[in-house]
Amino acid sequence: MTMADSDSVAPTTTSSFASRKRRWPRILAWSCGGLVLVALLAGAAGLLWLRAITQAALPALDGDLRISGLSAPVTVRRDAHGVPHIQAASQQDLFLAQGYVTAQDRLWQMDLLRRNANGDLAEILGPSLVKHDRAQRVFQFRRTAQHLYANLPADERARLDDYARGVNLFLAQHPDALPPEFRILHYRPEPWTGTDSLSILAMMVETLDTHWDVKLAREQIAARLHNPRLESDLYPVGSWRDRPPTGELLDLSKPHPDPVPAPDDEEDDRSEAGTAPRQDYLQLRSLLGLPACTGCTPGSNNWVIAGQHTASGKPLLANDMHLDLSVPNIWYMADLQAPGFHATGVTLPGDPYVVAGHNEHVAWGFTALYADVQDLYVEKLDGKGNYQAADGSWQPLAIDHEVIHVRGGKDVSLDVQSTAHGPILTPILNKENRPISLRWTLYDPSLNTLPIYGLNVASNWTEFSAALAQWSWPTLNVVYSDDQGHIAYHAIGRVPLRPAGLVGVPIQDNAHEWQGYIAFDDLPSAVDPPAGFLATANARVTTSKTPHPLSLEWVDPYRIERIYKALQGREMLRAQDMLAVQTDIYSEVDQELAHRFAYAIDHADGSDERLRNAADLMRRWDGRLTVDSPAASLVTQTRKALWPMLLEPRLGKDLAAQYHWSESNFAEEEIVMNAKADWLPPGYKDWDTLLAAAVRNGMQQAKAPADISRWTYGSWHVIDLEHPLAPILPFLRRFTGTGPQPLSGDTTTVKQVGRSFGPSQRFTMDWSNIDGSTEDIVLGESGNPFSLYFRDQWMDWYNGTTFPLPFTPAAVAAQTRHTLRLLP
Repeated sequence: MTMADSDSVAPTTTSSFASRKRRWPRILAWSCGGLVLVALLAGAAGLLWLRAITQAALPALDGDLRISGLSAPVTVRRDAHGVPHIQAASQQDLFLAQGYVTAQDRLWQMDLLRRNANGDLAEILGPSLVKHDRAQRVFQFRRTAQHLYANLPADERARLDDYARGVNLFLAQHPDALPPEFRILHYRPEPWTGTDSLSILAMMVETLDTHWDVKLAREQIAARLHNPRLESDLYPVGSWRDRPPTGELLDLSKPHPDPVPAPDDEEDDRSEAGTAPRQDYLQLRSLLGLPACTGCTPGSNNWVIAGQHTASGKPLLANDMHLDLSVPNIWYMADLQAPGFHATGVTLPGDPYVVAGHNEHVAWGFTALYADVQDLYVEKLDGKGNYQAADGSWQPLAIDHEVIHVRGGKDVSLDVQSTAHGPILTPILNKENRPISLRWTLYDPSLNTLPIYGLNVASNWTEFSAALAQWSWPTLNVVYSDDQGHIAYHAIGRVPLRPAGLVGVPIQDNAHEWQGYIAFDDLPSAVDPPAGFLATANARVTTSKTPHPLSLEWVDPYRIERIYKALQGREMLRAQDMLAVQTDIYSEVDQELAHRFAYAIDHADGSDERLRNAADLMRRWDGRLTVDSPAASLVTQTRKALWPMLLEPRLGKDLAAQYHWSESNFAEEEIVMNAKADWLPPGYKDWDTLLAAAVRNGMQQAKAPADISRWTYGSWHVIDLEHPLAPILPFLRRFTGTGPQPLSGDTTTVKQVGRSFGPSQRFTMDWSNIDGSTEDIVLGESGNPFSLYFRDQWMDWYNGTTFPLPFTPAAVAAQTRHTLRLLP
């Protein structure tokens, strides 16, 4: 090649390089676009797959299905809300069908509930659930359920087994059409057992009867305060606002009586409290699955009104049970009928029977009693595998070996040590070195009765109360009415006899051993009282006439006080009046404190125009926490800001955040309204200055708008329910949850609510029209998002409306939308 030739090639080569250089951005763009397209196609394919498996899991609601084990055909009629009305020729067939039908709608929820109870969640959800599972293994729920099952009467075991057979028949018939969560998580459910049903019941007992965590926190707070008077301010036992369900005629215009004096805690039990490491009790409550929001205490409202005060002359009974709200709802509505059995109401998925509702003759509803059935004991160990028993002898620790299977991780081995009191909790108390054991009525091998079946088949108060007398746990308040016009109330559950008194902190002596249980007839009760009205809302139910103390911790009195003021003394009451009270959003304490905050601003130095505007809004407020109320925002956020201002100077920031008491709202009211000098923090010359500063802090911390008249309550106070898998699979939020929705009411209103907490159902029994009795749950019957009955009740719950639950054959037939026959 000549020089000329080489010269002619160089420009061409340079041009080629430049051309390729210019093509790279296009290639890169096309590659990125292709990857995005592939991702979009994969996402679309994934959604189509999810849609297909979800639709494939929809249950059969019509036609005939062959079910082995039935003795005769069973008819399942679904009404306009998908509620199954199951009619069987025998009770054995009935409970088998109940298990089958419940599995149709709620199988994955049932499996999740038993895994939650037994400590098997990490097996499907991975290492993040190991702490939870460790706690459940320490609490021994599976072993407790196994013991309970083995010691049940034969007829009770048989009914649990019938229910389990129904669940397992559904599993066997639908191996490839299970709920989509099983496919998403790539696992299959194990067969159902009667023990599984009892594990779920044990978890409900834990939800309603757990208070030991508060005793640990109180020990630390009391040690830091080192002042019994200040401690009693933070931990009141009952209040002057309480309305125990005595059924006596009350003159609500008279001064309130003082509460029954609290039993004295033993000073020597807390003398060494300062040596205990500080536990993170907020984290502990989360681990226990207890509501985290301030004032969200598992509870409920119930009341019963005699016919002398109703328009029909027949009793009215109302019940709404307040729990954490989930997707789907914790309750499943059902109507169960067989010879000798016909009951309707809410059932617990995974368990037979109707938990709360009515039959042909009696109706009942529950609230949590809050009796103290747990004690903590600081044990003495010798380091050789022995503990010192109450009689001074050394006994070997019982050891249960547990293995937690972990998805995507190694198995975790755990040895659970127990004394005669119960399991040692140290493995779940990450900052506690003392061997602390938990004694709990649930662990008592002599207690093995939960007579829900007896309630379902009772036909009068004699039969109903005989069943109640056998109730072991949880401790509850029960209201009752029947078709003969009788009304009644009784506290139920085994409550320990403690001759040395109740103790609100871990016990470090041998003087506080239990001495049996309080007799059923010594628990608070009333039958056909003169007032013709009985109500409970988790507040104190004892009086000076009650033979034994039941608890140191009751719930704030505001709901029960409001219920009495709204209903007692009224005549010609109707069913719709019950719903109006259940959805009531007036808070006397919020209005009272709003006026006090306004007064403080008026009298404090340095109140600017924004504070004065806030005072005007609170002064004019009617006390109703509506979603459009700016005053509701002001008072609730001020109260939230005030607690740290009161507690942190005495407890420090970390320990102040651990304070939890079911009557904390009343504690705050008393401290503020009495302007207690001991609680005025340094740097504030008087209470007016402090409260004005709390209003300012509340607005700042909550980022209130410049124009506070536009700071509506519903702009930030919301309900937001989501599927259990939404935290790890966010796309599920779009079509399974509610999304944030403005929410009226708060934790002091009869409609007790939080972000994912509130009435889990609403029930009103009207004996003048049994088919007009109403019940609704939060979302719907189905756990399948593509079902018509997944969310069809949401607007009724959210808007405070309801609908009848048909009961008689004619009413059921009129509302039947689907009919499924289960054939032998």
